[in-house]
This record gives sequence, C-alpha cells and structure tokens, in this order.
Amino acid sequence: MKQSEPYSMSQNYAVEPSKMHLTILITGCSGFIGSHLVERFMSIKGDRKFEIRCMTRNVRSVESIFKKGEAVKDLKFVQADASKYSDLVSVMTGVDIAFYLIHSMEGSSKDWKRFADRDRIAASNFARAATECGVKRIIYLGGLVHENELRSIKLSEHMRSRREVGQILTKSTAKVTIFRAAIILGQGGASFQMLQYLVERLPAMVCPKWVLTRSQPIAIDDVITYLIKAIDSKETEDKSFDLGGPDIMSYVDMMRRYGKMLDKSITIIIIPFLTPRLSSYWIDLITPVKASLARPLVESLKHEAIVRDDSIKHIIPLKLRKFEEAIDAARNEEKKQKNSVTKKKEYVTHTTSNQILIISLVLLALVGSTYYVLDARPEILSANWLIISGLWYIGIVFSVFFVSNGARLGAITAGVIGWITLALWLIDNIYTISGDSLLASSPNMTMTIRNFVGAVVAGLVVASSHNVFHKIRIYGL
Repeated sequence: MKQSEPYSMSQNYAVEPSKMHLTILITGCSGFIGSHLVERFMSIKGDRKFEIRCMTRNVRSVESIFKKGEAVKDLKFVQADASKYSDLVSVMTGVDIAFYLIHSMEGSSKDWKRFADRDRIAASNFARAATECGVKRIIYLGGLVHENELRSIKLSEHMRSRREVGQILTKSTAKVTIFRAAIILGQGGASFQMLQYLVERLPAMVCPKWVLTRSQPIAIDDVITYLIKAIDSKETEDKSFDLGGPDIMSYVDMMRRYGKMLDKSITIIIIPFLTPRLSSYWIDLITPVKASLARPLVESLKHEAIVRDDSIKHIIPLKLRKFEEAIDAARNEEKKQKNSVTKKKEYVTHTTSNQILIISLVLLALVGSTYYVLDARPEILSANWLIISGLWYIGIVFSVFFVSNGARLGAITAGVIGWITLALWLIDNIYTISGDSLLASSPNMTMTIRNFVGAVVAGLVVASSHNVFHKIRIYGL
C-alpha cells in the first residue's frame, strides 16, 4: 500500500512566515495518536526547523518508544502532569503550537466515570497555561458527535467529555483548531484492537446492538496528516472540522469486511439487551482491552459518527485511505512492532506464558484420562461421572482455544478448571488422613499416587493461568 507522502510545509503560514523555527508541544506523546504524531514529525524534511517537546508524566518510560539518533536531535522529552498548572507553565514556556491529545479514559472499572472530571481539570489548566505562555495555536483531536445529539440525555459521558474539553480550550487566547474524528483505524488504537481481536480470533461472536451503528472509520495516517498540515493553514484557525474516511459502514460491516480480507466467514449474533457494562466485560475477556477503557468506548459507539461538514477536504486536499487500506497498514505496523527489540521481548514472554499454560492443560487432560486405565472403581463409569468428565474435557478444549487466541477468557476458564481439579483430586486422597474417601470408594495406591501427581499438574495450570491472565493487555493505549 502506498504510504503517506513526505510532508512539506506550505507557504500559507498560520504563524509568522519569518519564524522558520517552531517549538511544538505534543501532549500524550506515548499514546496512540501522540506516538504516531511524533514519528511523523521525525520524518519531516525541509527548511523548516522544529523543536518537538514530548510531554509525559514519566520521561523514562517514554524515551525508549522512539528511535534514537541524529533524526531526533530536536526531540525533547519534558515531564509534566496536566492536573498541575505549574507543570504546564514550565513546559509550555516558549511553545508556538501545542497539540492537545490528553485523554484520561483510564483507571479501574470501578472509577471509569471519573475520567470526565480529570479531563475537565487538565483542559482548564492547559487553557490557562497557554494564555500565560503566549501559545499561538492549539490543535485538538476529539470525537465526532453532532449538535442534535448533544441535547440528548443518551449522549455518552465519553463523547460529552470530548466536546467539553474542546470548549474549554477555546477559552485560551490561542487560536484553536478542533478536529472531530470517527473511529480511527491504526495499531495501538483501542477501537481497532477490539475489531482485530474479535475478527481474527473468533469464528463466532455475540454482539450488542451498537454494532449496527454507522460510522466513517479513518486511517491513523490520514488523521496525522490533517493534524500536521493544519499548522500552516490559516483557514483552520478557530474552527472545528469533521474527520472521516471514504467508507460509511457499521461495526458489523467492518467485522465482515475485515473477515473477507482474511478469507474468513464470521457468524455474528446480535443481542439487543446486552448493556454497555456487560459488553465491556465481554470485551475485557475476549480482547486485551480493559473493561475500564472498553465501556466508555462502547457507549460512544452508540452514536453515529458520520461526517456532515466536509469542508476540511477543500482546505487540506487529501486522498483518504479506504477501509481495507487502513486495515492493511495497521497490520503491517503490528509486524514491524513485533520485530523491534522492545516489542519483541514482551511478545516472546507472552508467547512463552501461553505455551506453558497450553502444555499444562494438555498434561492435565492426559493425567485425567488415566482414570479409565488405572482406576478400577465402578463409580467412574456411572452416568453422572461421565457427564462431569465430558464437561471437564470440553472446558479444557475451550480454554486451549481461547488461550491460543490471546483471550483472557481462556486463562480464566483454565484457572477455574485447575482449582476445581486440584480440589477434587486432593479430596479423593483425603482417605490417607481420615480413613474414608469423600467422593467415592477409596482409591488404590496407584490411583493415590496418580492423584498427587495430578494435583501438581493442576497447580501448574492454576499458576500459569494466573500469569497469562495478567499479561494479556495492550501496552501504550
């Protein structure tokens, strides 16, 4: 697929044409949008000079994300917390243009609603600091929502907060450009990650009715191009613009078209009563996206994200990528990330953890099968025991399938099976202490030894499932 053309600065300067050196602040530089924006600035060539300040709350954790060398000699990492006004004044002094990409949609599922309060405080501090430091431009990326929906009591907290942040930023003396984007397709984005895992890992899926809502997904590269080219366009100053790709489709359409790209047929069952909370928990179990992040995203997906004002196409002409091109680019980026040193280390660790869990589950099934070879007790052939054994094997197969596909649901199921099996096999051997077996007649010595060996394997399943459960997460969202 054709990549973005190298960006060159135009002559329609939104800042003083004589100022060929610009100091640009990028907030949220380690996030999905911010990291792509920094990478694009690093690739810009030409007479215009940039000093890029990457703002983060933890400099050490961010520096390793970006390449080192001569290409980034004007890239500086500055530490600041947007909730602290003094921090912002310190890093914004001397800044010409600031990209506001701060989003507090984080934390545990218990306090997911608090992100709106955190965003409000951060935006207010940023607007005040921009005024005090004389920042000329603020470029902000929010969510695509329309005025008629803003009056609806059903508008999600996520989208309401995105709009409020834009309004707060306009109170500064800087000229503010607001971009409202639909679903952004790119590696590292939560919306794309949900789509990728649901399509690539599952043959069938249960979905809520929000998957029928229409949107205009847009490629991350196109969004970044709009953000950067807005710097030199006076026509974008103090205005808001809708950003969307060339395709209008529902989330179901996206899943099916993605599946078609993989030559994969997908069965989708839509359940109208599946609430955002239940949907977020399901996403948490099936994909690496946390429930605390998935829930506000799911709620925002209830609203149509269709471009109604396409004036940005005339101000910044751009050949937008189609859905399939955006997906190909995102998947290619994932391959590059896995080949990088930083990503590869984490990827190998995660893969090894999965392999250990799968091997321990297979061993558990093999040890369990010895019941029908070594155990002479007639009870094991009764209907009840056979039904329980059948469900047990189905549970192991279920776990192996989801673990191999990177879903936390597999690790949870494996852990439950491991604990139950561990308890049953130890209880079967309790006769060695009490003199009587609680489950059936007392096993012979061979079965007693087998039960203890099996308990060790079950313990390995419990330990490895716990490890995998906490490793399956998206890093850098």
